[in-house]
Amino acid sequence: MFKGKFVDNLPKIYGTYTGGFLAFCLLMAICEANGMSAKTIGILFVGFTVFIYAFIGYLSRTMQASAYYVAGREVPTVFNGMATAADWMSGASFVAMAGGIYFGGYTYMAFLVGWTGGYILVSSLLAPYLRKFGCYTVPDFIGTRYGGNVARFAAVLVLVLASFTYVTAQINATGTIASRALGIPFETAVYVGLASILMCSMLGGMRAVTWTQVAQYIVLIIAYLLPVFWISNKIGAGFFPHFMLGDEVQRIAELEKTLGLTKNSAAALKAAKVPGGLAYISNPHSAVPAGAMAAWKFISLAICMMVGTASLPHILMRYFTTPSVSAARRSVAWSLFFIFLLYFSAPMLATLSKIALIDPNIPTSIIGKSIAEVQGIKWVQEWTAVGQVFIADLNGDGKLGLNEFFMRSGVVVLATPEVAGLPYVISGLVAAGGMAAAMSTADGLILAISNALSHDVYYKMINPKADTAKRLIVARVLLVVVGVFGAYIASMRLTGILGSVAWAFDFAMSGLFFPLVLGVWWKRATRAGAVAGMLGGLAAGTAYLIYVGPKFMAQTPWLGIDHLRFGLIGAPVCLILMIVVSLATEEPDAKTQQMVDDIRIPTGKTVSGLE
Repeated sequence: MFKGKFVDNLPKIYGTYTGGFLAFCLLMAICEANGMSAKTIGILFVGFTVFIYAFIGYLSRTMQASAYYVAGREVPTVFNGMATAADWMSGASFVAMAGGIYFGGYTYMAFLVGWTGGYILVSSLLAPYLRKFGCYTVPDFIGTRYGGNVARFAAVLVLVLASFTYVTAQINATGTIASRALGIPFETAVYVGLASILMCSMLGGMRAVTWTQVAQYIVLIIAYLLPVFWISNKIGAGFFPHFMLGDEVQRIAELEKTLGLTKNSAAALKAAKVPGGLAYISNPHSAVPAGAMAAWKFISLAICMMVGTASLPHILMRYFTTPSVSAARRSVAWSLFFIFLLYFSAPMLATLSKIALIDPNIPTSIIGKSIAEVQGIKWVQEWTAVGQVFIADLNGDGKLGLNEFFMRSGVVVLATPEVAGLPYVISGLVAAGGMAAAMSTADGLILAISNALSHDVYYKMINPKADTAKRLIVARVLLVVVGVFGAYIASMRLTGILGSVAWAFDFAMSGLFFPLVLGVWWKRATRAGAVAGMLGGLAAGTAYLIYVGPKFMAQTPWLGIDHLRFGLIGAPVCLILMIVVSLATEEPDAKTQQMVDDIRIPTGKTVSGLE
């Protein structure tokens, strides 16, 4: 059926895969119509897709260093764009982003602006030049550009801290989905999610992760867009509602005013025993805030997400897999396109979900109904059973008010099909899509950590004579160790999904952005300057996070820079230290400066000599 090289047949292979997946969805719809239980459908959706990813991972197994670390540098631009988008469409994007907008409104749009804008920095400042360098990992570039194991180790330290913080959020997301689909406790579900993640990446490294991420993107984008169009048509917002978002937001504002939203006191919430981490069905601060401080909070959060995007090692690694420098640049453009398809829809999904829940003119609405009636609704019962939904009759009138229904932001997307009364097969599809999003990012993150530790610490610093087989064994062992520790931390629910993700961006921004950018664009940057910048920026950002973090909210944030924005402290410290220390120390030798010049030439051989 498929002749020639694997990469030449990718359109046919993934076209067949897409057709097969849609056929499976149709089969599940037929099974539901014939009485198959919702739990069985959910298990089959998640189980079938995870099996396919694991099978792709098995077929992609390798014992070649180049294939394991950079997928043999043969990934075509369009498919690398899809893989990057899947790598990027994390549990935060798929599961938590719409939930953040649902509860927080305008402010959370800063995540979308920053995450998308970050790819402009990636394209213009870093991706083509790191690809020209020809490295395997981000610390590999830092260690070779600046020289010495201290700089390399400092980069590994920042990478591990940022990536591990990020991966706990993804395992959290897989646990949330698995707990609902399989009906098991969250604390157990995170390890089920971890096992799924490791099956995709353990044997084939970057090659396996790349081809599973393409498959995962196809699932997640279908799962995200289909409910948007279906719900919109069902509640009268039109088949293509994106251009009518303003009208629908106004509709929500009018509903909130009519239904009489009131804010609960902390004492009332405590007396009702409302669990932590749950929020009102509707937020009294969802409108666009006014004032200079509100504008600054939006801009500052967008800056952190934008700069953090350009600093995250697992994203930059994706551009090491393209055949050439020009392909890396084109790949960024395709990444933006595939990311846009979901981000353009996230605000609409949040809006439609809220309308379906609070508009009395829509049959699925629960506001104003008796609490006993609402508690008898199947989806309410099932989400309550796994601790994601809570109802409290705070005023004692027996009817459900806007401020008496609580939900975790991370389940808005997963619950929306049931909330809107769609067939359960759509819920199973969305669960599979959310699992794909979280797994694809977790694969990339765990791989980035294990590759850095195995290649940059073990091979480059501890045992330079290790053969390829031993290096890959070490990488795979580290993959498991990092994953298990991440699942353990995720099970503790130290912070929400979006909170963990924001911290990861701030850590990366604090320690890696300027060493990477100045490493490409400033020949005068020295080893001592880079080390001082990475360690100083990371220390300053972390110290500020501890000062204003969630457990220390008695401290007033400086200029509105809270625990989601601490990169605004770390990154400037990193930049100042890099410049001051570099100017105070001897400039790099002629060979290093020539290497920097060569990186910026788009043609010719790679600088590192790894190809």
